[in-house]
Amino acid sequence: MPSELPADPPTAPGTWGPETSPSGPSASPDADDTLDLRLCDVPAAGWLPSGAVIDHLGPVEPFAPELPAPRPDLLDSVAAWPAAETPVGTLRLVPVRPQRDVRLIAAWMNDPAVAAFWELDGPQEVTAAHLRSRLDGDGRSVPCLGVLDGVPMSYWEIYRADLDPLARHFRARPHDTGLHLLIGGVPDRGRGLGTALLRAVADLVLDRRPRCGRVLAEPDVRNVASVAAFLSAGFRLSAEVDLPGKRAALMVRDRALREVL
Repeated sequence: MPSELPADPPTAPGTWGPETSPSGPSASPDADDTLDLRLCDVPAAGWLPSGAVIDHLGPVEPFAPELPAPRPDLLDSVAAWPAAETPVGTLRLVPVRPQRDVRLIAAWMNDPAVAAFWELDGPQEVTAAHLRSRLDGDGRSVPCLGVLDGVPMSYWEIYRADLDPLARHFRARPHDTGLHLLIGGVPDRGRGLGTALLRAVADLVLDRRPRCGRVLAEPDVRNVASVAAFLSAGFRLSAEVDLPGKRAALMVRDRALREVL
């Protein structure tokens, strides 16, 4: 799955629809630099769609059917992470709810600049199937909308890089956390907004996941704009690695270098 920055939304801001470089010699991943989701669908305050009803569970009857065991929380409750103040506004990560969000995300995926790297263009069901693969998994990847000052404008995937199949292509450390990012609206691209948001979300990961020592990303080496945004956000280019379907720039933001880069 690419970590790409670039689909304008089909609806007005704040409304909702229904339900991967720098050129240069290649480097091999070193021993320290290689790749390590449960969803709590708790919307931010004021984010319930029109007509929504909140159900309060009463006492469980003695012979009520046993509820399925909750999935393990592999990402320290992304849904409960606080909003982040950035130079471009207040950003909140809101876990995706397909019935509400799929139309908007599918429109972004069909922007040619996005489709070139994410490869999820086509009918809305293509995006819906991708979201289901994350939401129905074991919780190692959490898809979210990035809501900036109340307006959904980006799509994120926060994932356990050490548990991802891509980790077999480079050595991972326990609790390595990966980021994928798509900025939806064309006017939001190319003006430093991606850099500000990437730094803010990487800081959120390090703040909220104390066992995580590195935040990782693997954009396509051809996506120069994406790689440049990660570099400006305090990530370093560790290596170029061959992943299924692409040659990727392995970007790393180290906790130990957080105050330096």
